[in-house]
Amino acid sequence: MNQISTNTPLAFIGMGAMGSRVARRLLKDGYKVTVFNRDRRKAEALVPDGATVAENLAAVANQNRVIFSCLTNDAAVLQVYLASDGILAHAQPGTIVVEMSTVRPQTSRELAAEGAKRGVHVLDVAISGSTPVLEQGMVTLLGGGDPEVSAAVEPVFKAFAKQYFYLGPSGSGMAAKLVVNTLLGDGMQAIAEACAFGEKQGLDRDKLFTVLSKTAVVAPAHVGKLLRALHQDYEPQFALSLMNKDFRLILETASSLSLPLPVTEAAFQVNSQALAFGADKDYSIVIREMETRSQEKDEKAFAQQL
Repeated sequence: MNQISTNTPLAFIGMGAMGSRVARRLLKDGYKVTVFNRDRRKAEALVPDGATVAENLAAVANQNRVIFSCLTNDAAVLQVYLASDGILAHAQPGTIVVEMSTVRPQTSRELAAEGAKRGVHVLDVAISGSTPVLEQGMVTLLGGGDPEVSAAVEPVFKAFAKQYFYLGPSGSGMAAKLVVNTLLGDGMQAIAEACAFGEKQGLDRDKLFTVLSKTAVVAPAHVGKLLRALHQDYEPQFALSLMNKDFRLILETASSLSLPLPVTEAAFQVNSQALAFGADKDYSIVIREMETRSQEKDEKAFAQQL
Protein backbone atom coordinates (compact mmCIF):
# COMPACT_ATOMS: atom_id res chain seq x y z
CA MET A 1 0.00 0.00 0.00
CA ASN A 2 1.33 3.43 -0.99
CA GLN A 3 2.12 5.94 1.74
CA ILE A 4 -0.26 8.83 2.25
CA SER A 5 1.04 12.20 1.04
CA THR A 6 -0.04 15.84 1.36
CA ASN A 7 -1.88 15.41 -1.95
CA THR A 8 -4.21 12.81 -0.45
CA PRO A 9 -7.64 14.23 0.52
CA LEU A 10 -8.05 13.95 4.30
CA ALA A 11 -11.07 14.48 6.52
CA PHE A 12 -11.34 14.95 10.25
CA ILE A 13 -14.52 14.32 12.26
CA GLY A 14 -14.84 15.82 15.72
CA MET A 15 -13.61 19.33 16.45
CA GLY A 16 -13.24 18.98 20.20
CA ALA A 17 -10.19 19.91 22.26
CA MET A 18 -7.99 17.23 20.70
CA GLY A 19 -9.52 16.86 17.24
CA SER A 20 -9.41 20.56 16.40
CA ARG A 21 -5.74 20.70 17.38
CA VAL A 22 -4.82 17.67 15.28
CA ALA A 23 -6.68 19.14 12.31
CA ARG A 24 -4.85 22.45 12.67
CA ARG A 25 -1.49 20.68 12.81
CA LEU A 26 -2.37 18.79 9.62
CA LEU A 27 -3.37 22.01 7.86
CA LYS A 28 -0.20 23.71 9.02
CA ASP A 29 1.82 20.83 7.58
CA GLY A 30 0.30 21.31 4.14
CA TYR A 31 -2.48 18.72 4.10
CA LYS A 32 -5.83 19.54 2.52
CA VAL A 33 -8.32 18.80 5.29
CA THR A 34 -12.11 18.63 5.24
CA VAL A 35 -13.64 18.92 8.71
CA PHE A 36 -17.00 17.91 10.12
CA ASN A 37 -18.66 18.42 13.48
CA ARG A 38 -22.26 18.02 14.61
CA ASP A 39 -22.04 21.60 15.83
CA ARG A 40 -21.09 23.22 12.52
CA ARG A 41 -19.71 26.32 14.23
CA LYS A 42 -16.82 24.30 15.66
CA ALA A 43 -15.93 23.09 12.16
CA GLU A 44 -16.21 26.57 10.69
CA ALA A 45 -13.70 27.82 13.27
CA LEU A 46 -11.00 26.04 11.24
CA VAL A 47 -11.87 27.70 7.93
CA PRO A 48 -9.36 30.56 8.57
CA ASP A 49 -6.70 27.83 8.92
CA GLY A 50 -7.55 26.53 5.46
CA ALA A 51 -10.07 23.79 6.24
CA THR A 52 -13.11 22.95 4.14
CA VAL A 53 -16.35 22.20 5.99
CA ALA A 54 -18.32 19.11 4.96
CA GLU A 55 -22.10 19.30 4.88
CA ASN A 56 -22.66 15.80 6.23
CA LEU A 57 -21.01 12.45 6.90
CA ALA A 58 -21.92 11.13 3.45
CA ALA A 59 -19.89 13.94 1.88
CA VAL A 60 -16.97 13.15 4.19
CA ALA A 61 -17.04 9.48 3.17
CA ASN A 62 -17.50 10.09 -0.55
CA GLN A 63 -14.78 12.69 -1.01
CA ASN A 64 -11.89 11.51 1.17
CA ARG A 65 -9.58 8.52 1.03
CA VAL A 66 -8.39 8.94 4.62
CA ILE A 67 -10.78 9.82 7.47
CA PHE A 68 -9.62 10.73 10.97
CA SER A 69 -11.95 11.07 13.93
CA CYS A 70 -11.69 12.00 17.59
CA LEU A 71 -15.05 11.77 19.37
CA THR A 72 -16.37 11.90 22.91
CA ASN A 73 -17.21 8.28 23.66
CA ASP A 74 -18.12 4.82 22.35
CA ALA A 75 -21.71 5.79 21.54
CA ALA A 76 -20.59 8.73 19.42
CA VAL A 77 -18.09 6.56 17.52
CA LEU A 78 -20.66 3.87 16.76
CA GLN A 79 -23.21 6.48 15.69
CA VAL A 80 -20.81 8.26 13.32
CA TYR A 81 -19.60 5.07 11.66
CA LEU A 82 -22.41 2.53 11.88
CA ALA A 83 -25.61 4.60 11.56
CA SER A 84 -27.53 4.41 8.30
CA ASP A 85 -26.27 7.88 7.41
CA GLY A 86 -22.81 7.23 8.81
CA ILE A 87 -19.36 6.84 7.32
CA LEU A 88 -19.35 3.11 6.58
CA ALA A 89 -22.65 3.34 4.73
CA HIS A 90 -21.05 5.71 2.20
CA ALA A 91 -17.30 5.01 2.25
CA GLN A 92 -15.63 3.64 -0.86
CA PRO A 93 -13.66 0.36 -0.65
CA GLY A 94 -10.02 1.11 0.14
CA THR A 95 -10.87 4.04 2.42
CA ILE A 96 -8.67 4.27 5.51
CA VAL A 97 -10.18 5.26 8.84
CA VAL A 98 -7.91 6.45 11.66
CA GLU A 99 -10.12 6.40 14.76
CA MET A 100 -8.48 8.29 17.64
CA SER A 101 -11.24 8.46 20.27
CA THR A 102 -10.54 6.87 23.65
CA VAL A 103 -13.01 3.98 23.67
CA ARG A 104 -13.19 0.35 24.72
CA PRO A 105 -10.80 -1.90 22.78
CA GLN A 106 -13.84 -4.03 21.95
CA THR A 107 -15.45 -1.02 20.26
CA SER A 108 -12.33 -0.58 18.12
CA ARG A 109 -12.41 -4.25 17.15
CA GLU A 110 -16.13 -4.08 16.33
CA LEU A 111 -15.59 -1.04 14.14
CA ALA A 112 -12.67 -2.70 12.33
CA ALA A 113 -14.73 -5.82 11.67
CA GLU A 114 -17.64 -3.80 10.26
CA GLY A 115 -15.24 -1.80 8.11
CA ALA A 116 -13.63 -4.95 6.74
CA LYS A 117 -17.04 -6.14 5.49
CA ARG A 118 -17.13 -3.03 3.30
CA GLY A 119 -13.49 -3.03 2.26
CA VAL A 120 -12.67 -0.15 4.61
CA HIS A 121 -9.46 -0.31 6.65
CA VAL A 122 -9.89 0.86 10.26
CA LEU A 123 -6.98 1.70 12.55
CA ASP A 124 -7.32 2.55 16.22
CA VAL A 125 -4.70 5.19 17.04
CA ALA A 126 -4.82 6.62 20.55
CA ILE A 127 -3.32 9.96 21.53
CA SER A 128 -1.20 10.06 24.67
CA GLY A 129 -0.53 13.64 25.74
CA SER A 130 -2.24 16.84 26.85
CA THR A 131 -3.58 19.64 24.67
CA PRO A 132 -0.44 21.85 25.11
CA VAL A 133 1.75 18.90 24.11
CA LEU A 134 -0.45 18.28 21.08
CA GLU A 135 -0.19 21.93 20.04
CA GLN A 136 3.58 21.50 20.04
CA GLY A 137 3.32 18.34 17.91
CA MET A 138 4.90 16.26 20.65
CA VAL A 139 2.25 13.69 21.60
CA THR A 140 2.80 9.93 21.47
CA LEU A 141 0.51 7.77 19.33
CA LEU A 142 -0.41 4.15 20.09
CA GLY A 143 -1.75 2.21 17.13
CA GLY A 144 -3.60 -0.99 16.34
CA GLY A 145 -4.87 -2.57 13.13
CA ASP A 146 -3.42 -3.85 9.88
CA PRO A 147 0.37 -3.23 9.91
CA GLU A 148 0.52 -2.44 6.18
CA VAL A 149 -2.21 0.19 6.48
CA SER A 150 -0.53 1.55 9.59
CA ALA A 151 2.75 1.97 7.71
CA ALA A 152 0.96 3.79 4.88
CA VAL A 153 -0.54 6.37 7.24
CA GLU A 154 2.46 6.78 9.53
CA PRO A 155 3.98 9.73 7.58
CA VAL A 156 0.86 11.78 8.34
CA PHE A 157 1.38 11.31 12.07
CA LYS A 158 4.60 13.30 11.93
CA ALA A 159 2.53 16.47 11.53
CA PHE A 160 1.30 16.29 15.12
CA ALA A 161 3.18 13.55 16.99
CA LYS A 162 6.66 13.07 18.32
CA GLN A 163 6.50 9.29 18.05
CA TYR A 164 4.22 6.51 16.91
CA PHE A 165 4.15 2.94 18.17
CA TYR A 166 2.35 0.12 16.37
CA LEU A 167 1.13 -2.32 19.05
CA GLY A 168 -0.66 -5.06 17.10
CA PRO A 169 -4.09 -6.00 15.71
CA SER A 170 -7.29 -3.99 16.06
CA GLY A 171 -7.94 -2.83 19.61
CA SER A 172 -4.26 -2.81 20.56
CA GLY A 173 -3.90 0.95 20.35
CA MET A 174 -6.87 1.53 22.64
CA ALA A 175 -5.74 -1.21 25.02
CA ALA A 176 -2.37 0.50 25.32
CA LYS A 177 -4.06 3.87 25.89
CA LEU A 178 -6.03 2.44 28.81
CA VAL A 179 -2.80 1.03 30.25
CA VAL A 180 -1.14 4.44 29.96
CA ASN A 181 -4.11 6.23 31.52
CA THR A 182 -4.20 3.73 34.37
CA LEU A 183 -0.72 4.92 35.30
CA LEU A 184 -1.71 8.52 34.68
CA GLY A 185 -4.77 8.44 36.93
CA ASP A 186 -3.34 6.20 39.65
CA GLY A 187 -0.14 8.22 39.70
CA MET A 188 -1.98 11.49 40.21
CA GLN A 189 -3.96 9.99 43.07
CA ALA A 190 -0.71 8.84 44.69
CA ILE A 191 0.68 12.37 44.38
CA ALA A 192 -2.50 13.84 45.86
CA GLU A 193 -2.28 11.51 48.84
CA ALA A 194 1.43 12.20 49.34
CA CYS A 195 0.83 15.95 49.27
CA ALA A 196 -2.00 15.73 51.79
CA PHE A 197 0.17 13.50 53.99
CA GLY A 198 3.04 15.96 53.91
CA GLU A 199 0.84 18.96 54.64
CA LYS A 200 -0.81 17.08 57.53
CA GLN A 201 2.63 16.68 59.08
CA GLY A 202 3.11 20.43 59.02
CA LEU A 203 5.35 20.73 55.95
CA ASP A 204 5.12 24.05 54.10
CA ARG A 205 2.89 23.49 51.05
CA ASP A 206 4.92 25.63 48.65
CA LYS A 207 8.20 24.02 49.63
CA LEU A 208 6.71 20.52 49.58
CA PHE A 209 5.26 20.84 46.09
CA THR A 210 8.46 22.43 44.75
CA VAL A 211 10.69 19.73 46.24
CA LEU A 212 8.45 16.92 44.98
CA SER A 213 8.65 18.35 41.46
CA LYS A 214 12.44 17.96 41.62
CA THR A 215 12.44 14.33 42.68
CA ALA A 216 12.75 11.30 40.42
CA VAL A 217 9.64 9.68 41.87
CA VAL A 218 7.25 12.13 40.19
CA ALA A 219 6.75 11.20 36.53
CA PRO A 220 7.41 13.87 33.88
CA ALA A 221 3.71 13.87 32.95
CA HIS A 222 2.86 14.85 36.52
CA VAL A 223 5.54 17.45 37.21
CA GLY A 224 3.73 20.25 35.40
CA LYS A 225 0.48 19.31 37.11
CA LEU A 226 2.14 19.53 40.51
CA LEU A 227 3.65 22.94 39.80
CA ARG A 228 0.33 24.30 38.54
CA ALA A 229 -1.42 22.90 41.62
CA LEU A 230 1.14 24.79 43.70
CA HIS A 231 -0.61 27.97 42.54
CA GLN A 232 -4.10 26.42 42.69
CA ASP A 233 -4.18 26.40 38.89
CA TYR A 234 -6.52 23.65 37.74
CA GLU A 235 -7.43 24.99 34.31
CA PRO A 236 -7.98 21.94 32.10
CA GLN A 237 -5.25 20.37 30.04
CA PHE A 238 -6.91 16.99 30.56
CA ALA A 239 -10.37 17.48 32.03
CA LEU A 240 -11.44 15.63 35.16
CA SER A 241 -14.56 14.40 33.35
CA LEU A 242 -12.40 12.76 30.67
CA MET A 243 -10.18 11.05 33.23
CA ASN A 244 -13.33 9.89 34.98
CA LYS A 245 -14.61 8.43 31.71
CA ASP A 246 -11.29 6.69 31.13
CA PHE A 247 -11.33 5.24 34.65
CA ARG A 248 -14.73 3.77 33.83
CA LEU A 249 -13.42 2.25 30.60
CA ILE A 250 -10.40 0.82 32.42
CA LEU A 251 -12.44 -0.77 35.19
CA GLU A 252 -15.14 -2.08 32.83
CA THR A 253 -12.49 -3.64 30.60
CA ALA A 254 -10.68 -5.13 33.60
CA SER A 255 -13.97 -6.54 34.89
CA SER A 256 -14.62 -8.22 31.53
CA LEU A 257 -11.23 -9.89 31.95
CA SER A 258 -11.94 -10.89 35.58
CA LEU A 259 -8.98 -8.77 36.67
CA PRO A 260 -9.27 -6.83 39.96
CA LEU A 261 -7.62 -3.39 40.00
CA PRO A 262 -7.90 -2.28 43.65
CA VAL A 263 -5.65 0.79 43.35
CA THR A 264 -7.49 2.02 40.27
CA GLU A 265 -10.87 1.42 41.91
CA ALA A 266 -9.81 3.59 44.86
CA ALA A 267 -8.41 6.30 42.56
CA PHE A 268 -11.66 6.29 40.58
CA GLN A 269 -13.68 6.88 43.75
CA VAL A 270 -11.65 9.96 44.68
CA ASN A 271 -11.70 11.17 41.08
CA SER A 272 -15.50 10.87 41.07
CA GLN A 273 -15.86 12.78 44.32
CA ALA A 274 -13.61 15.54 42.97
CA LEU A 275 -16.23 16.20 40.29
CA ALA A 276 -17.87 18.43 42.90
CA PHE A 277 -15.12 20.97 42.18
CA GLY A 278 -16.09 21.00 38.49
CA ALA A 279 -15.99 18.34 35.79
CA ASP A 280 -14.27 20.79 33.46
CA LYS A 281 -11.30 21.30 35.80
CA ASP A 282 -8.02 19.50 35.23
CA TYR A 283 -7.92 15.96 36.63
CA SER A 284 -5.09 17.05 38.93
CA ILE A 285 -7.77 18.68 41.08
CA VAL A 286 -7.79 15.43 43.06
CA ILE A 287 -4.96 17.17 44.93
CA ARG A 288 -7.48 19.71 46.20
CA GLU A 289 -9.92 16.90 46.96
CA MET A 290 -7.38 15.19 49.24
CA GLU A 291 -6.43 18.49 50.87
CA THR A 292 -10.11 19.21 51.52
CA ARG A 293 -10.56 15.82 53.13
CA SER A 294 -7.63 16.52 55.42
CA GLN A 295 -9.07 19.89 56.43
CA GLU A 296 -12.50 18.40 57.06
CA LYS A 297 -10.95 15.83 59.40
CA ASP A 298 -9.29 18.65 61.35
CA GLU A 299 -12.54 20.59 61.58
CA LYS A 300 -14.45 17.55 62.84
CA ALA A 301 -11.79 16.80 65.43
CA PHE A 302 -11.87 20.42 66.62
CA ALA A 303 -15.68 20.37 66.84
CA GLN A 304 -15.60 17.21 68.96
CA GLN A 305 -13.28 18.94 71.46
CA LEU A 306 -15.72 21.80 72.03
